[in-house]
Amino acid sequence: MTDVSASMTPQDALVAVMIATSASDEALRTSELVTIERIVNHFPVFKGYDQDRLKQVSQIVFDLFEEEDGIEALFGLIRDALPQKLNETAYAMACDVAAADGRLGEGELRLLEEMRYELDIDRLAAAAIEHGARVRHRTA
Repeated sequence: MTDVSASMTPQDALVAVMIATSASDEALRTSELVTIERIVNHFPVFKGYDQDRLKQVSQIVFDLFEEEDGIEALFGLIRDALPQKLNETAYAMACDVAAADGRLGEGELRLLEEMRYELDIDRLAAAAIEHGARVRHRTA
């Protein structure tokens, strides 16, 4: 693992969650990448974030997705770096990325289910977050 993974910041963990969500269906769609960029550029939690780390964190996610137990390792890194108060924030960002292209594939659904478990997201809170993402990304 690289030095970045050893010193992952909470913001890096949020980026990792979003990149993992986008990559979970084996296709990084433009709408998902634009959503990630918008979130990083505008959400208060990313104030002062070094955007040069986006590429490094993305590479960690891609490398872990190549490994047999990579998803477990990824969630280990995320849990280590992410304060519990940001777990629902991470899930909300993941749901926004998943909803950005207007379709949820099996890979995205499985990752979101695993994320709910790994980040200990309450089922009722998860349902509200998911509903919010659906309505924000609805088209006319």
